[in-house]
Amino acid sequence: MKNPFDHLDKVLEHSIRLRIMVVLAANPSYDYSGMKDLLEVTDGNLATHLKTLEREKYLLVTKSFVDRKPNTRYRITDRGRSALKRHMEAMAEVVRQSKHPQ
Repeated sequence: MKNPFDHLDKVLEHSIRLRIMVVLAANPSYDYSGMKDLLEVTDGNLATHLKTLEREKYLLVTKSFVDRKPNTRYRITDRGRSALKRHMEAMAEVVRQSKHPQ
């Protein structure tokens, strides 16, 4: 029997990165401040995890100005959506294989 844990995406194993990706999968885009409030994380923590996801090309960053204030928005890429789907399928397989026969 294959070890289902081997199919988990190492980048998405961190709960904050997984939560970011789920938020982005459920929304067309999300801004930095809104995500920080929603996830209840610090600036530094959020920025670090967003940079990791950006480096993996799991999300795209768009910077603009809204009422003369900088605004940073994120959206999931096709690569990120595929990675999230595979990760969720692997988690489901972990659960299936962990069940003991009754």
